Amino acid sequence: MIDTDRLILRKWNEDDIPHFAEINSDLKVMEYFPKTLSFEETVSFYNRIADEFKQYGFGLYATVLKSTGEFIGYVGFHHFDFQAEFSPGIEIGWRLGHKHWNRGYATEAAKACLEYAGERQLFKHIYSFTATCNLRSERVMQKTGMTRAGSFMHPALPDGHPLKEHVLYRKDL
Repeated sequence: MIDTDRLILRKWNEDDIPHFAEINSDLKVMEYFPKTLSFEETVSFYNRIADEFKQYGFGLYATVLKSTGEFIGYVGFHHFDFQAEFSPGIEIGWRLGHKHWNRGYATEAAKACLEYAGERQLFKHIYSFTATCNLRSERVMQKTGMTRAGSFMHPALPDGHPLKEHVLYRKDL
């Protein structure tokens, strides 16, 4: 568990799934992803997150408001291994329900995650990436002290897809 002034980042439980599914089906939240996720796809994603926690002891943390306990999304770490010059690696990422945007939650939680990883020497460096048009997410990367390391064409997206070009950020811990 990771604690900040306003947030708790914790392991997931099954009660989080319906709230997670609501976030994953929101067109606004998923604007810079290839598609929204169905309930079944969300359950599959939840299971992958749980598997990463079992395998590595860390992952994408369920993020809740300290004041109310409300689930607002996730922030944390994910192992990636798609075909790219910098792969395999560990990514820091976030996805919050849109009613919780513009309050500094993603930045607060991401900074806490980076501090947590650095203190425990979980890995030597970390990446973050998003579609070049996702300026909100890129701004979080900048606010956490990450440095732009370039751009790349995401191999999971077909040529010509409007989200194929991604910015890449990196931070050494």
